[in-house]
Amino acid sequence: MFGHVYYPETGRLPTSADTAIKIASSVGTVIGQISFGLLADLLGRKRMYGVELIIMIAAIFSLSLSGDAHELSIVGITIFWRLILGIGIGGDYPSSSVITSEFATIKWRGAMMASVFASQGFGQFAAALVSFITTAAFKSSLQTPLDKCDDQCQSALGKSWRILYGLGIVPAVIALYFRLTIPETIRYTLDVENDEVAAVADAEYYVSGRFGQPKRTGFRGPMVERRLPKASMRDFLRHFGRWKNGRVLLGTTVSWFLLDVAFYGVGLNTSLIIQDIGYAGDGNNTIYDQLYNIGVGNLILSVGGLIPGHFAAIATIDTLGRKVLQLGGFVILTALFSIIGFAWKDHISPGGLVALFCLCNFFSNFGPNTTTFIVPGEVFPTRYRSTAYGLSAAAGKVGSILSQALSGPLKNKGGEDQWTNHVMQIYAFFMFLGIFSSLLIPETKRKRLEELTGEEIYLPMELEEEGRTSRDSVVPKV
Repeated sequence: MFGHVYYPETGRLPTSADTAIKIASSVGTVIGQISFGLLADLLGRKRMYGVELIIMIAAIFSLSLSGDAHELSIVGITIFWRLILGIGIGGDYPSSSVITSEFATIKWRGAMMASVFASQGFGQFAAALVSFITTAAFKSSLQTPLDKCDDQCQSALGKSWRILYGLGIVPAVIALYFRLTIPETIRYTLDVENDEVAAVADAEYYVSGRFGQPKRTGFRGPMVERRLPKASMRDFLRHFGRWKNGRVLLGTTVSWFLLDVAFYGVGLNTSLIIQDIGYAGDGNNTIYDQLYNIGVGNLILSVGGLIPGHFAAIATIDTLGRKVLQLGGFVILTALFSIIGFAWKDHISPGGLVALFCLCNFFSNFGPNTTTFIVPGEVFPTRYRSTAYGLSAAAGKVGSILSQALSGPLKNKGGEDQWTNHVMQIYAFFMFLGIFSSLLIPETKRKRLEELTGEEIYLPMELEEEGRTSRDSVVPKV
């Protein structure tokens, strides 16, 4: 839509502009993941949960109302607001995962966290659906040749992309109320603020099903002296300087980096996949035909792989386990990308190629794309859980930036799409490396967070002697 509106002579964005727009949001995401991850550990989950959503709402609203001008091009303003949008999106990664992890029960923690992540797949489907609907709604204005988008056509597409962006505000505004009224997580209040009285109030308020800020008694402080270390740079380096802790952080960061190189690489080749399905190809005579078929193609790819993969992960992650899904996913993805890369169009029909890409989407979500989101929210101590999560997620986004910056030039090396098969072979190699990085992470299914992070060794002396845990003393029996 952008291409036809602002570059009607070619109908597509220049490669440099297209790459810059895509990378802008990823760069912003890296900034948001690291900064909000740190702030959530310093200031609390509740204080930051909602701030990042406000940033997203403001950026989306501003972007949907942006326009082209002599002194500032639409590409420039889009890059700026997508950078801001990326910061909000980045902040959402550690906040959503860690809050879900710290509130969830042991039995269903994986399914709850996977359900949060699955919303991404439904968001992608919703975007494709809205794009399809707007194209159909402006059909009469889009019945023009591909290289001749007139004023009426440009007006219709200008409204379409603004609607596509702007509708994202609706669910965000609804979610904002719940984010601003959620209580602080009990683990943060206990382990970081060392305030067991406040934790009791938060716990009782949470299990009551109410929202808002619980009433405090006025007294804040520990019931008994606890021995959890205070968060500091020195303690951070000491903690992760131990191999048993450092290897876990290494495993989460490297696995997410390797996965995102291929996952975002496949996303960047969506137009090529859609052409192989038979959509958006040479048979399209009008802009309507092109956009309509691209919309249908995107819906097929979402329904054919992304969403089913999320459902499969939700259903099995608490029984099969995180490590099994991640290792199995990387093994299968290595095989799939190898088949695509070495056989490519010479030995695979267009329909077979589409099926393989759908399988890649399926086993990404029913595998490392989901587990890389979940595991970092479980394996780090409370005082560094959000910070370490932000570092892990940022490593993944660096992988996506690398993919976005290099995939385009590489796949067109020697001619348009002449090197795409070799790009797929490179993705296969990255998936192969992911098998080994996954060996560094522990299995987390059906284990308490304190057991995973080693925080049980910091129980108060009084409770150790009685054979109870600090949770036994402060969390209501419900």
